[in-house]
Amino acid sequence: MLRNWEGPVLASKRKPVLLHSVLGVGLALACWVSPPLTAAPVSGEAIYKARCGACHEMLNARVPPRSALAQMSVARILRSMDYGVMMNIASPMSRIERQAVAGYLGREGDDAKPAPVAFCSVETGRPASRVGGKWAGWSPSASNTRYQSGEEADLSLGQIRRLKLKWAFGFEGDVTAFGAPTIVDGRLFTGSAGGVVYALDAATGCIFWTFTANGPVRSAMLAAPSSSSHTLLFGDQNGWFYALDSKTGHLIWKRRVEEHEATRLTGAPVEKDGVVFVPVASWEETRALSSGYPCCTFRGSVVAMRVKDGTVVWKTYMTPAPVKRGVTAAGTVRYGPSGAGIWSAPTLDPKRGRLYVTTGDNYSTPASANSDAVVALELKSGRIVWARQTTANDAFNAACLGKGPNCPAEDGPDHDYGASAMLVSTNGNRDMLIAGQKSGMVYALDPDMDGKVLWAVRVGKGGLLGGIQWGMASDGQKAFAAVSDVVRKRRTPGLDDLRQAELDPVQGGGIAALRLEDGQKLWQLPGHPCQPAKPGCSPAQSAAVTAIPGAVFSGSLDGHLRAFASEDGALLWDFDTARTFQTVNGVGAKGGSLDGAGPIIAGGMVFVNSGYARFGGMPGNVLLCFAPEP
Repeated sequence: MLRNWEGPVLASKRKPVLLHSVLGVGLALACWVSPPLTAAPVSGEAIYKARCGACHEMLNARVPPRSALAQMSVARILRSMDYGVMMNIASPMSRIERQAVAGYLGREGDDAKPAPVAFCSVETGRPASRVGGKWAGWSPSASNTRYQSGEEADLSLGQIRRLKLKWAFGFEGDVTAFGAPTIVDGRLFTGSAGGVVYALDAATGCIFWTFTANGPVRSAMLAAPSSSSHTLLFGDQNGWFYALDSKTGHLIWKRRVEEHEATRLTGAPVEKDGVVFVPVASWEETRALSSGYPCCTFRGSVVAMRVKDGTVVWKTYMTPAPVKRGVTAAGTVRYGPSGAGIWSAPTLDPKRGRLYVTTGDNYSTPASANSDAVVALELKSGRIVWARQTTANDAFNAACLGKGPNCPAEDGPDHDYGASAMLVSTNGNRDMLIAGQKSGMVYALDPDMDGKVLWAVRVGKGGLLGGIQWGMASDGQKAFAAVSDVVRKRRTPGLDDLRQAELDPVQGGGIAALRLEDGQKLWQLPGHPCQPAKPGCSPAQSAAVTAIPGAVFSGSLDGHLRAFASEDGALLWDFDTARTFQTVNGVGAKGGSLDGAGPIIAGGMVFVNSGYARFGGMPGNVLLCFAPEP
């Protein structure tokens, strides 16, 4: 089974390392030009003229001219390319190239800081108000079931029907709000597309402190107990990993977890006995869009580091080291195998001393054994114990969308895993791993029999942006799986530049409840068609789902957050987030598509970020808090 396995790299055997495959790759816009890569020093002016000038030097009311860009800060332009309105154009560019272009175009100086009135203080009339409840990472428990107990949720079915907006918080200058919130000690911690990390009062939304990371932050923050309070552990979209003091926002340490330029950290970390386990993924699948890019060399991995100082304990790659494998039709060197990035939070199994991860597809030929798989690793050493691959021969990158020279022979189907495996127990006597895949399949695996498939059920059609995208939930009796299956229509001439293609407003979406014992569908509902239809609207339910006693919450690309009865799927509550909001920090904000991180529930309140501009969705920049009316 492990014919291509390369064992873990132990810290004792090599010097410490300075330390997502994209879940569907957006089409580049028409003004993208792909010159060959060179070894020459990076020139921001040259890159701008080759890749950006075709749009920004022409008269177009929808495209800011060069003179307007000169009035923006370097940081703002870089944020726009990292995860703003220009992200689909800039994603094939390296971080160095993006920095060079921003430096050439923009002015020096920092962006404006939050207004003093936005901070928690007696002077502003908004002192902090301690609330209960805790959600300290991707899931309340390391089993990754995204289930909040009744005590911690403090939200009954009757109260769900009375949920109303309590406060809204805007992310200045962003068009995507994808950071997964964390709640500890009455404080809410969340990252932003602009790279700013916020510590907010969960009850009011006022700011305690901010911290600026090196890149966009979308991973959930793990709050690990420390001598003073908690240590916040999280990664950014440029491959840096951080440890912050939760009380002050003070940086304890930061490390780059992987040397590869295209590294990104999307999955949340988990911690056990003072060691944090970090999943590593990459932008390289998009880089391959350029015919001059030597594809591909990134390898997904898990890195184990000590919480106290970031030193590496072990590191395990998911594919063997890539080697040269000829040249493409464009004359560019090919490398392989590559890919198998880890998008999601690892799952802890202390009883067996194991860590489970789900992997993405390969980026180049040959496809390897641990891609599109659930992989079990030994906690202490990182040794791979077993791997269960559910889709073989899956190699894919952005070049395949246009049949470019970097497209591997396998050409998909791009059915990688973006969701964590859930460790559940049926009636307290049998443990299972439940894993949902972009193929539209849900699998139950036996952790004691090398991942043997116990049952498999189809809940969606699957596809490039289909199936189960970001996360399932389980209440211990059922598994809840929301389905994307977004349908993209042909691009309309003259379509707004924020859109990559029109989304079908009727097709896609849905949610199902499966009996854990045998996978039987207890109920399944279709998606909700967009009413009225509007650009960027789709019924697709890509976001991770969240469960509490009696209910499951699911967000949709149509901007709606809905709560369903876990017993029969009856609709309990529905709120449309795709509108403008008055915010507690005075920032202009609106909601949009719900994708990526789903809602979190703690202390009688529901929190969700709204806005996801990638892949044709509706942009937005707001964090919303709901609480029941008395």
